[in-house]
Amino acid sequence: METNTKSITHGLFAGISIGLGLLVFGLLLQHGLESFKDKDRVVDVKGLSEREVKADRVIWPLMYKEIGDDLQAINTTIQSKNQAILAFLKANGVSDDEITLSSPEIVDMKADRYATNNVVKYRYNVTSVITIYSKKVDLVRKLMENPSELIDKGIALTGEDYRYQKQFLFTGLNRIKPTMIEEATRNARTSAIKFAQDSQSKLGKIRSADQGQFSITDRDANTPYIKTIRVVTTVNYYLED
Repeated sequence: METNTKSITHGLFAGISIGLGLLVFGLLLQHGLESFKDKDRVVDVKGLSEREVKADRVIWPLMYKEIGDDLQAINTTIQSKNQAILAFLKANGVSDDEITLSSPEIVDMKADRYATNNVVKYRYNVTSVITIYSKKVDLVRKLMENPSELIDKGIALTGEDYRYQKQFLFTGLNRIKPTMIEEATRNARTSAIKFAQDSQSKLGKIRSADQGQFSITDRDANTPYIKTIRVVTTVNYYLED
């Protein structure tokens, strides 16, 4: 009889232990599922930061062409015109270290296999380029807009060659990056808070973030010396009840 009582007691205790274990396991499982479900509740938002800045560098290739049959005479003309251009630039505030003089590019039209010899009027087509690379953007812009002094000297600058296009650059991106990233992130958080409020939730921690790429473009075709800098940051937040 005593043996039967002990067996029943052990069995009852084992059953209670198993039941409690299953109950605890169930509660833990439920909590885990709820936590997993909460972690799946996220929102992706984007934050924009944009600036307009003036270019701080300018590249101006002053390019002109000479044609003729006497190469020596063409070279003499080019040397004279180059000296006139250099004098013009220096007289207007451009320094020697901002000027690069390239060797003339000579094309022998009669030796060019793509040229039609019966319509070639002159044998040589020579291109001369003097390039300015300067921080004096406003000064160089004024010279670009009013090259009348060179025209008076018979120097016709051309810009039809895609290799010799004027360029305006902005090199100070690293100085404004931190504030722009901060602004973009702040704007993203503002959007996330509004979304959380509309969905009757609270904004949680950041799950992931992508800084985004900075882009520098001309503000418009007529003012290439004014640049638009733009960055879009993507932030993924958890949502909580």
